[in-house]
Amino acid sequence: MRTKEEAVAHPFAATASASSNAIARFGFLVFLASESMLFAGLLAALAMFRSRADRWPPLGLPRLPVAVTALNSLLLFASALPMGWALRSVRRDDTASVARWLSIATALGLVFLAVQGTEWIRLVHSGLKASSGPYGATFFTLIGCHALHVFGAVTWLLVLRVGVSRARFDARHALPVELGAIYWNFVCVVWAVIFPVVYLGLR
Repeated sequence: MRTKEEAVAHPFAATASASSNAIARFGFLVFLASESMLFAGLLAALAMFRSRADRWPPLGLPRLPVAVTALNSLLLFASALPMGWALRSVRRDDTASVARWLSIATALGLVFLAVQGTEWIRLVHSGLKASSGPYGATFFTLIGCHALHVFGAVTWLLVLRVGVSRARFDARHALPVELGAIYWNFVCVVWAVIFPVVYLGLR
């Protein structure tokens, strides 16, 4: 919080800061909107190929690991909770809690990527590759694109974690944590759409 002397000396500082934060939030939401269109396009391509196929997955190609991926999805969705708690903690200037919740969210994201990578390796060994026609191409493109976004989100949280250890964030400087939370929730919401469409929408 600003002291009375700071408020008198810089009467427009708070207004300027609030304005710049609002602009940053708007710009970030526009970025997420463009990313949403990317995923919408990939899902539309998947729907088109699947509607034209006599069988999905095609004969000779492995089915996707639904059970393992469902459990892995729960880990990703659960990670949104500590991310939200980290944001609330930074707004209360509770640095210790911010570090703890960020670490937990990061760990869950890393586990999600590790499990997904392991399942990809098994699928490749079972004969499913990006060159395995539309089935393999759409799967690895769509899931791989999301994995890259999760990796970017995890990297963001790691940077935030370092920033917290160096006392870079507090209630007045919480925007990076707020945007990180928004992005983290974005990858969770996108996966909530991708998982049922890709893994459960088989016929």
